[in-house]
Amino acid sequence: MPDAAPSDPRLEQAREMWDADAASAALGMRLVELGPGEARVSMAVRPDMVNGHELCHGGLIASLADSAFALACNSRGPVTVAAGFEVDFLEPARLGQVLDAHAREVALRGRSGLYDVTVRVAGTVVAEFRGRSRSLAPRA
Repeated sequence: MPDAAPSDPRLEQAREMWDADAASAALGMRLVELGPGEARVSMAVRPDMVNGHELCHGGLIASLADSAFALACNSRGPVTVAAGFEVDFLEPARLGQVLDAHAREVALRGRSGLYDVTVRVAGTVVAEFRGRSRSLAPRA
């Protein structure tokens, strides 16, 4: 049997960040896939996640996209934070549905990055998110 491929230490740092992310865990988010510059995270819509119209609260959809974005932009090694984002909601999500957020790197220049996240329910696009990241300067 061949030796297992060595794990990428940059991805391990992103996994460690994910393991310490209490907010994402409290929302029931699950890491589905992680690679350099990309990540997929899923979340089931629970009864405590719907608004007064019985739809998934938009802030929670944005939180899912933001968590996938965080994983993707931290998959390159340096500690990276959000500089800002915008999100467009295209379709509602409902109780019991499973949201899937796929984040991918669009551009990385120096310490700044640009990432797109598509949130889907059963293949239907629910939201599009664009995040801007900034890697923190190494500590002295």
